[in-house]
Amino acid sequence: MGNPLRILHVVVNMNRGGAETLLMNLYRNIDRSKIQFDFLTCKEGVFDQEIIHKGGKVHRIPYISDVGHFQYIKQLDTFFTNHLEYKIVHSHMDKMSGLVLRAAKKAGIPNRISHSHNTQSEGGISTRVYKWLSGKYILPNATDYIACSNSAAQWLFNEKSTKATILKNGIEYEQFAYSPNIRKQLRKELQLDEKTFVLGHVGRFCLQKNHSFLLDMFKRFNQLQGNTLLILVGDGPLREVIENKARELRLDKKVKFMGIRSDINRLLQAFDSFVFPSFHEGLPVTLIEAQASGLPCLISDRISKEVDMGMNLVEYASLSDLQDWVEKIRLISSRQPVRYMKFNTFSEKGYDIKESANEIAGFYLNAAEGLI
Repeated sequence: MGNPLRILHVVVNMNRGGAETLLMNLYRNIDRSKIQFDFLTCKEGVFDQEIIHKGGKVHRIPYISDVGHFQYIKQLDTFFTNHLEYKIVHSHMDKMSGLVLRAAKKAGIPNRISHSHNTQSEGGISTRVYKWLSGKYILPNATDYIACSNSAAQWLFNEKSTKATILKNGIEYEQFAYSPNIRKQLRKELQLDEKTFVLGHVGRFCLQKNHSFLLDMFKRFNQLQGNTLLILVGDGPLREVIENKARELRLDKKVKFMGIRSDINRLLQAFDSFVFPSFHEGLPVTLIEAQASGLPCLISDRISKEVDMGMNLVEYASLSDLQDWVEKIRLISSRQPVRYMKFNTFSEKGYDIKESANEIAGFYLNAAEGLI
């Protein structure tokens, strides 16, 4: 058989973010006798041990925010010069991929993939300007473009967006199928009675996810309908700010902060509705997972329509109309929909992770053939 083709994925860390979850889903489902994933990271991540257990390597260099621009560039140059065994580099750093791919090209690495997972940069003005400048290096240095959605391709690749391969954020959808027994068990664990209406959200505590709006909306909804709970899953830089706001709004007994969880497929069973008021997204994996568990989803109208699986579960609302969110949640709470999942929908729409893994494997193997 020979050794598998080793792909180097470049990320900040391998924690439970959307892009990282997709990468791990692909990794678990790809034929590892043919293709092996290695990772260039800057910080420790929760998936590191699983990667090593599956035969992958986790390399680490300091991140730009810790060492500054020039030292980060130097670290990238040194890494790629010392690791010419990699013929395919797949970068998931959005605009920052420009710096990664420029260093890879300089070292003579032939295949350099830029992967867009978003539609906007995070951070303050100076950070966004820096990322914008870094992004200028993507088109001259990438050999291939991949995106999770058409809007994500348009944002990162501009005039080259039509050349991008759209790789759907596939999931292992069978794991998310609704189970009344799991719901009962989980609600017992969370000490919830069946009459409590639970809104759920899964996402990193950062500006993009708009948790502050979520709390304002939930306060109004809770005033109208008392027996409610908001469950927030995730961690991030703004978690303490949001916890403080929940206390200020006197919602601390009505909002559960669950932290980072490895059992999202189970947690979704306990929810009655999934709320997602993001300012921007590429194509969120969590929304695909929520639909797989048959959950009604109320989401920001700034999120791509591509995320809707066509199962009458997704409803959009404007971030400029808080009351509309409250009314729509009230309507969902009065309906009590039957939870079900059409398995074939996910496969037909390209969100079966096995198909996604086969697709990316074919992409890598075709690229590698050109190197022989």
